[in-house]
Amino acid sequence: MLDRHSWTRPATLAVLGVALLTAAAASSAAEAPLRIIVFGAHPDDCDGDAGGTAALWAAKGHAVKFVSLTNGDAGHQSEGGGALARRRRAEAQEAGRRLGIAEYEVLDNHDGELEPTLAVRQQVIRRIRQWKADLVIAPRPNDYHPDHRYTGVVVQDSAYMVVVPNVCPDTPPLRRNPIFLYSQDGFLRPNPFRPDVAVAIDSVIEQKIRAFDAHVSQVYEWLPWVEGTLDSVPKDPVARLAWLHQWRRGRPLPDDVKAALRKWYGAKADLVKDAEAFEVCEYGSRPTEAELRRLFPFFD
Repeated sequence: MLDRHSWTRPATLAVLGVALLTAAAASSAAEAPLRIIVFGAHPDDCDGDAGGTAALWAAKGHAVKFVSLTNGDAGHQSEGGGALARRRRAEAQEAGRRLGIAEYEVLDNHDGELEPTLAVRQQVIRRIRQWKADLVIAPRPNDYHPDHRYTGVVVQDSAYMVVVPNVCPDTPPLRRNPIFLYSQDGFLRPNPFRPDVAVAIDSVIEQKIRAFDAHVSQVYEWLPWVEGTLDSVPKDPVARLAWLHQWRRGRPLPDDVKAALRKWYGAKADLVKDAEAFEVCEYGSRPTEAELRRLFPFFD
């Protein structure tokens, strides 16, 4: 316990000074804009995985970057190669603009040929470091598409390496490992997705659908062709957007996502129609509930 004379002692003043500086630094970190980077395999994957949450973050002044690990040059029934890659890069840029995010980068790796090589891992490490990410989001490495699977593997492989100075020494390492999250999926083997965090995106669902609308080559051409529904896609842009609205919405929320929404939103969760969910990856920093609330500043 301090006596009335101890405030003048140099050692006490030094201790108090350090404590005040530490508190100030913690307060500054809590108030600084968050920096989020989302990885997907193709130039529309990030939009589906985290487009709504990204729009919410961006609206609050936080910095969000999307990265596609391939250029999408194989994702079409009648186009391909460099021309399709350029088209899809332009679509991604427009989608990012509609979401309000800071940057949408498309890497020049071939669609359908992504492998978890050292070179691709280094691409990911450098981008996480350059963005100074607090939070990294990527798919789980168990998915029907090899590009999706290997995107998850490469980001996992990068998780610890982002703090190792002798790895990619041309890019300064992070001093703290970010928190890594998986985006939602419906695959059950070897284990099902676990929604540790669920975010209500009803307020930005139209914005997310408009971002999808920017990916013309995918949502109005390639994916309907794959599903055998291309003849049902309207030609008129207004009617086409209405068709997309029906295609993307109306899917019931899984029970585990509903439970996660109730954890974070309380009784309001029962009114939520659209949500995005995320699972904590154990390879990054282990977040507390308080840290997750700081990273997802949407829960009243």
